[in-house]
Amino acid sequence: MPRRSIRLAQAALALLAAPAAAEVRSADDAGFDVGASETVAAEPDAVWSALIAPSRWWDSEHTWSGKASNLSLSPRGGGCFCERLARGGSVEHMRVIRAEPGRMLVMIGALGPLQSEPVNAVLTVTLEAKGTGTTLTWRYAASGLRGMKGDAIAEPVNAVMTAQFASLVRTAASRSEVAPRRR
Repeated sequence: MPRRSIRLAQAALALLAAPAAAEVRSADDAGFDVGASETVAAEPDAVWSALIAPSRWWDSEHTWSGKASNLSLSPRGGGCFCERLARGGSVEHMRVIRAEPGRMLVMIGALGPLQSEPVNAVLTVTLEAKGTGTTLTWRYAASGLRGMKGDAIAEPVNAVMTAQFASLVRTAASRSEVAPRRR
């Protein structure tokens, strides 16, 4: 099977595995608002530990270098969600504007092809203890699109982000037994 066909099949499977709450909340020519919510079988600190280590859960297909291992995130105000490139290059995907360990991460910046647009975008991730697990809610909202149309790209962006966060959920749940407990 050609590589492109494999990627399309993987994307289709990712959509089938998406949490039921994933949705395009709004979209128009200038932007979009997408997001989802899912309960994770892990405590908030375990989910936080996974969240701030994107090299463990981000899909390499959605990096500029082709390797998720080149991703890093500094979870503090002004911190960078960055990627190392060959020959000493780098990419700033987003900048942290709010970090509350175990509770909330807010970053600004354009992901992927949106970097070529004069866009303002915000990714908000909240974590809330729910029984023995955590409700993880994410929202990615962008405005200011010029060359791309928000209503045309909202569904693909939602699909990619949903797949990324589904991977985070799996990673957090599989590592929850080794995560430190918050006191």
